[in-house]
Amino acid sequence: MTAGESLRLQRTGPGESVLRISLARPEVHNAFDAALIGELRRVFRRLDDEPPHRLRAVVLQGDGPSFCAGADVTWMRASLGLTREQNEQDAMVLAEMLDAIDRCPVPVVARVQGAALGGGMGLCAVSDLVIAESGAKFGFTETRLGILPAVISPFVIAKIGETHARALFPGGRRFDAMRALRIGLVHEVVEGLDALDAAVEVALSDILAAGPTASRAAKAIVREVRGLPHESTRWHTARRIAGQRASAEGQEGLRSFLEKRSPAWRSPRD
Repeated sequence: MTAGESLRLQRTGPGESVLRISLARPEVHNAFDAALIGELRRVFRRLDDEPPHRLRAVVLQGDGPSFCAGADVTWMRASLGLTREQNEQDAMVLAEMLDAIDRCPVPVVARVQGAALGGGMGLCAVSDLVIAESGAKFGFTETRLGILPAVISPFVIAKIGETHARALFPGGRRFDAMRALRIGLVHEVVEGLDALDAAVEVALSDILAAGPTASRAAKAIVREVRGLPHESTRWHTARRIAGQRASAEGQEGLRSFLEKRSPAWRSPRD
């Protein structure tokens, strides 16, 4: 898999099953422009075709001092000349990019440092696990530019809830990592970049300890039950667990537990 100039891809982990996707525009704090949005959409859409043994986790990170500082100034300036229809098309591409990340078949771990503003908040919202350095700053800053956090809102509200969105969307105030932790946008806050890298590695170890298909199915079930009525969730979840128990991976996991050994997907040293 290749990326354009705005992204850097690296395979690591056992069998190169961890994909690290780096926003590679540090000179503008990894701010979004049309090229970066398009590349992210393309890369994440292609991950749907990766089999469980080949792809087990994704790390989303930013080069340089910031994770993602929202929209690029040059790109915003160009939008001044767009018609309403062209603005709608631009917004739809951003929505499709966020949806592609949200639907990624494996867990996405966001490594956040510096700034996560505007669209960068959207990236946090569609990541499954967000780990932030304590000095990171967050904010739905769109309203201070006379616009609004519309495209990211479905993903953000699903993550932090309506009450926090209503408190934070209108004023656009920036806030620290501890508040991001309290509202559920961030899951862990650490001190310093070395600790940030270490926490990401621990998170990856946890994911890699799970069965490859089980990990994917566990992520998928969150989306699957999201809109189902209660009666439907009982049948759906019963079928899902029955299928996983009967699978080769489920059988191996149970046998390895009973035989007090590591399952086939883990190395003995794990």
